[in-house]
Amino acid sequence: MEMLEKKGLCSVDGRWEKMENETYSLHKFKLYETRSNFYLIGRDKQRTHWRVLKIDRLDPSELIIHDDPTAYTQNDCNELLRRIDEGNKSTGGLKFVTNCYGIVGFIKFLEPYYMILVTKRRRIGVICGHDIYGVTGSKIIMVPHPSVQTNLACSKDEQRYKKLLSTVDLTKDFFFSYTYRVMSSLQKNLSNDETGQVLYDTMFVWNDVLTQDIRKCLNNTLWTVALVYGFFKQVKLAISGRHFILTIIARRSRYYAGTRYLKRGVNDKGRVANDVETEQIVFEDISGGYIRQISSVVQHRGSIPLYWSQEITGVNLKPDITLHRKDPTYQATRLHFENLVKRYGNPIIILNLIKAFEKKPRETVLSEEFANAIEVINRDLPEESQLKFIPWDLHKFSRSNSANILQLLSELAAGALDLTGFFYSKITPDLKMEKGMSKNIMDNRLEMNMDIIDDVEEICPSVVCDRPDNLIEHGFQNSCTNDSNTCGSGDAFTANNVKGLGKKPLYQRGILRTNCIDCLDRTNVAQYAYGLVAMGRQLNALGLIDVPDIDLDSSLAEALMGMYETMGDTLALQYGGSAAHNKVFSQKRGWPKAAANSQEFFRALQRFYSNVYLDAEKQDAINVFLGHFQPKQGKPALWELESDQNCNIGRRGDSLRKENTR
Repeated sequence: MEMLEKKGLCSVDGRWEKMENETYSLHKFKLYETRSNFYLIGRDKQRTHWRVLKIDRLDPSELIIHDDPTAYTQNDCNELLRRIDEGNKSTGGLKFVTNCYGIVGFIKFLEPYYMILVTKRRRIGVICGHDIYGVTGSKIIMVPHPSVQTNLACSKDEQRYKKLLSTVDLTKDFFFSYTYRVMSSLQKNLSNDETGQVLYDTMFVWNDVLTQDIRKCLNNTLWTVALVYGFFKQVKLAISGRHFILTIIARRSRYYAGTRYLKRGVNDKGRVANDVETEQIVFEDISGGYIRQISSVVQHRGSIPLYWSQEITGVNLKPDITLHRKDPTYQATRLHFENLVKRYGNPIIILNLIKAFEKKPRETVLSEEFANAIEVINRDLPEESQLKFIPWDLHKFSRSNSANILQLLSELAAGALDLTGFFYSKITPDLKMEKGMSKNIMDNRLEMNMDIIDDVEEICPSVVCDRPDNLIEHGFQNSCTNDSNTCGSGDAFTANNVKGLGKKPLYQRGILRTNCIDCLDRTNVAQYAYGLVAMGRQLNALGLIDVPDIDLDSSLAEALMGMYETMGDTLALQYGGSAAHNKVFSQKRGWPKAAANSQEFFRALQRFYSNVYLDAEKQDAINVFLGHFQPKQGKPALWELESDQNCNIGRRGDSLRKENTR
């Protein structure tokens, strides 16, 4: 015991503890085993620091981890491994197991612990010199040695849980970074200096619970990777002969996560199903130099925050929508929007794309209730903090031959961007805002940053509201004063004044929240329109274009549409079981109507099959992976529960702390 304490070693049961703030990160690992221990050897990217982690294999049901704080050289580390091999010759010596790139976490079902490793990775992008990786290979390894395992480790239930866990395919849409906080937006990353374990306690890190044991033991995150689930794509584009890098990131929330018909609406904590934050980052591609300026904009999608559901049947492709637990105060809905304000600030702009009229009420059941909820909530809010609700029946407009859906949505997007703005800053080579530019706006989200307003007023004292009449018709009337055509102090970022602020920082305050029924198909079209309008302003702020507009028929718009289409397909497969319905995009590309309809029908069938036959097991796997269900001897197994909602019994992690972080 004394030797362990002197070396700073620790175990998960709390017998030894160690606090340290490392100045480097480990990027590559080798796993070795003896009969009594696993040895994980990690090194940094520069090959200057080598570390050793020892995991005990002789306890059949407890996780005991020893972290050697010594930073070895490669030669020292090789010598240490040689000595370990010599000392274990009588029991088989030291054997190489696998190369890996980080620990995803540890999980326990009925008895033994399992270790989940990233065994293959692929670089999918770079943000300001920080590599972003996608997972391309993973492995689940039982920790205890076979000689100490009991019959419980080989039981049918144990094997079924292990098989269920293995159905969570980490090679599909999981990504991470060793040095960039990819779980947070660029604006947040540049506005504060959070590091270490606090980053795992966010809504976008899917292996938070899986890593709790090792992080609690070691008090560092050297050995683990924080996995984000969603979408990441980065491409190089050009305009007027100048190249820039465009990055689209979609971060799926781990709260109330699941599949289409099993996770709908809102839960008691205000968390909604299919909650996804989408960020669009733009910076100039400078050959041989570091990035000097960068811009990002964030938008949000999520299920309608009411208690509602749909009962899937074997014959109905569009089941009826049922409202539950009607609360005249809309407490859960309030909690949801309060959380959005904490995350993004005001204003919260809600673009509701579901149908406003139907012969047989279905979507309209939600439409009317949602509008009523917003009205009730706004009664208790000061005018400047009221939710801006825009009901816009996309289906109605799409049936009109004369309506240009993307043009109309672009006008709505422009109005929203005028209210929220976007993020722009100069940065230094170490990804910091240049001296004098950094403002931690996160500390005071509910009031407009007056320094930004002053910057605007110096250049353009009277910012003009250049939005068309139909935007005022759909919820933007509160943005302008009654006695003039000028915007209020919160509406500082119109298309006409962006380039003048190109050398000053800009901050996004507030968010556009878009929804349809599934928040997949119609929502994705609207998010593309918003992204296109935003990209025009971002490129303008970076000085790459003179006018902050991009033509809908340009090659740049086509490239962006392709990225949002791919993102939409990816998110739809995750939640709905098929690629997205992209009728608007097909029409834009001039596809024959018959071909587009055929594709839509095939995807509807694929989605229906997945929802009916595959989603229950998929939901069980998600609940196990996220720690929503903890198996216990003598208690009902996961597959014996009547409802997925009962998984909160015996869960770890989320229920033990407040869910008010990002």
